[in-house]
Amino acid sequence: MAVEDNRLNLIQSRIRDFPDFPQKGIIFRDICPILKDPAALSAVTSLFEEHVRAQFQQVDLVVGLDARGFLFGPLLAQRLGVGFVLVRKKGKLPGATVSVAYNLEYGKAEAEIQEDAVAPGQKVILIDDLLATGGTLYAACSLMNQQRAEVLGCLVVVELKELNGADKIKPHPVYSLLKY
Repeated sequence: MAVEDNRLNLIQSRIRDFPDFPQKGIIFRDICPILKDPAALSAVTSLFEEHVRAQFQQVDLVVGLDARGFLFGPLLAQRLGVGFVLVRKKGKLPGATVSVAYNLEYGKAEAEIQEDAVAPGQKVILIDDLLATGGTLYAACSLMNQQRAEVLGCLVVVELKELNGADKIKPHPVYSLLKY
């Protein structure tokens, strides 16, 4: 437990707060310093890997959300020995895609996945940097449901508890390294 606490302390020490960004009243939690620090990045990846291995007997794919899920997802997938799949903003993927519309705090958006990226019955873990209102993760879960994949859980580095995003994606469990 002390080792885990040390890793969490390291990760937390690398999160920078930017008040009033992108608008007044919001504190932006910047994860970029984690990416510059190999020990902090390794701590994130190790904690995610340990959680997944302890909780799930089989994982077939790690699914990363555009764009910061692309940073952590491939590292976790490599450690788990599984593939990595992208959920992108609409219009960014070639070939046949499946999409879903969703609401953001500040408007609407669409997410999509390549039609053949996930096979029915595959067990997937979703990963992103931040859980706020849950709109993006909810959309990704919806895409996985359309593909008839089994969402085992969602992983995030930071969860903003007061926005209740985890409630939106129930019954899928959320594992957050840090909660604000």
